[in-house]
Amino acid sequence: MLEIQNITISFNKSSKPAVENFSLYVKPGEICCLVGESGSGKTSVIRAIQGNLPVQGTVIQGDIFFEGQSLLRYTANDWQKVRGTEISMIFQDSGAMMNPIRTIGSQFVEYIRAHGDYTRKEAWGKGVQMLERVRLHDGEHMMNSYPFQLSGGMKQRVGIAFAMVFQPKLLLADEPTSALDVTTQAQMIRQMMKLREECGTSIIMITHNLALAAYMSDHIVVMKKGEITDSGDRNHILHISQDDYTKKLLSAVPSLGGHYDV
Repeated sequence: MLEIQNITISFNKSSKPAVENFSLYVKPGEICCLVGESGSGKTSVIRAIQGNLPVQGTVIQGDIFFEGQSLLRYTANDWQKVRGTEISMIFQDSGAMMNPIRTIGSQFVEYIRAHGDYTRKEAWGKGVQMLERVRLHDGEHMMNSYPFQLSGGMKQRVGIAFAMVFQPKLLLADEPTSALDVTTQAQMIRQMMKLREECGTSIIMITHNLALAAYMSDHIVVMKKGEITDSGDRNHILHISQDDYTKKLLSAVPSLGGHYDV
């Protein structure tokens, strides 16, 4: 469904690339987590998949295929059809993506109508339904609220609702639970996994939480300084891998009683 072939991403031709020789294959319904320290190139990879690298960022080598077609050859019109519907993204700080002087409802209705043939009333109802699915109770009240009236966790759940509303084939998530408390994190992870079960959605998620990655992933990719240092299923990463960096990440996971097990 998604195939990344040996891509290298550069932001400055005179310096070392942000990502080098990165390859990944994701099947329909598969969940893959990218883990590693800050600056390891994880966000650059998923922004390249979404065609959303900063202006100075370029894929200078390799290719990215989605359902057999090269994303690097997509036109603006191609991206308009795919982005937000077939490929969606949950940002690390969804609140920063919202217009602070417009209600959640006005933004959600505009988003839904931009990507589908809905009347304003239908789009409003779809927005209310989606907000309630991500455990934001009283969706009507939420639609009439402004972003500044919501907590960080509530705004993050709104961002998750936006990303999931069209049941995308591929969901990209950049640390989507980092602003949430532990209980809400668990609810959101279950919601994402339910989307996979019901719709066959593939998910690529960035996280610093290796325990979370091990819990939800079919495949884990460990990155450091723009390169893949280790990859495999959770059994390989947790119990078989001999990679020194992977071992350091595992040793950094806090556990009760001094014993780590997932």
